[in-house]
Amino acid sequence: MDVFWLQLFNGISVSSILLLIALGLAVTFGQMNVINMAHGELIMVGAYATYMTQKLFQSYLPASWFSQYFLLSIAASFAAAFLIGLLLEKTLIRFLYGRPLDSLLATWGVGLVLQQLARSIFGAPNVGVKSPSWLEGGLSVTQGLVLPYKRLFILALVAVCLLAMFLYIYRTTAGRRMRAVMQNRDMAACLGISTRRVDSLTFAIGSGLAGIAGCALTLIGPIGPTIGTYYIVDAFMVVVLGGVGKLVGTVFGALGIGMTNTLFEYWTTASLGKVLVFLCIVAFLQWKPKGFVAMRTRSLD
Repeated sequence: MDVFWLQLFNGISVSSILLLIALGLAVTFGQMNVINMAHGELIMVGAYATYMTQKLFQSYLPASWFSQYFLLSIAASFAAAFLIGLLLEKTLIRFLYGRPLDSLLATWGVGLVLQQLARSIFGAPNVGVKSPSWLEGGLSVTQGLVLPYKRLFILALVAVCLLAMFLYIYRTTAGRRMRAVMQNRDMAACLGISTRRVDSLTFAIGSGLAGIAGCALTLIGPIGPTIGTYYIVDAFMVVVLGGVGKLVGTVFGALGIGMTNTLFEYWTTASLGKVLVFLCIVAFLQWKPKGFVAMRTRSLD
């Protein structure tokens, strides 16, 4: 029985990581239809921001404060990726709306530049981030079932980010403007909404969420310049499977991929499990091409 609960927790844990990684992409790709191939590198920015926050605490602050560095690193990761995303949108993405292939190639090039920049600053080898003491160990449920505090913290972080995005999109004026531009850009512009300002803020928020994902990934293992490339494909799969433009669809997509991936890996091997997940996604999209949740719009095109 403990094996069942352990596999269930592993599936939910994997799903939460996928959701956190894909949440920013659900904003940039799902809401704005921009194929941002630099999303993985924005995750890398968040991971290195966490690494730098750790170094600053180790070098300049008392040792007793070190256990609190990770909470500050979440805000630092969001801010660093937010600013880079804002700069990227204003200097490049703004001129590529409606040109998906051009945006794909341009952001892919930006990703390569960011990777090389990280190698020049931090070096090519991976670096480790030490977890705070309050995240070490795990919650003992039974004798054979221990839930790691790191994974529980990631679950809580995902829940907070998801709730924050829901409140922002559906309960604020800026969120209503975002949805208006997403559903019918021309009509929103006619009603006086600054679509350029909405685009900049939306892309920056999506980038900031990618930074938070990078911060969370430092709890799982070492980080390096190519950390984002391991997750970019999974992020796009989650968004497409869930349904482009719908936040709840992203949640369903992450749960579907995470749970089936854990199940298949338990029954077979990691490589074969990944292949089976791909086959299931292809078969599902043949049945429902728009994903779990289709977006309703008043747009005529």
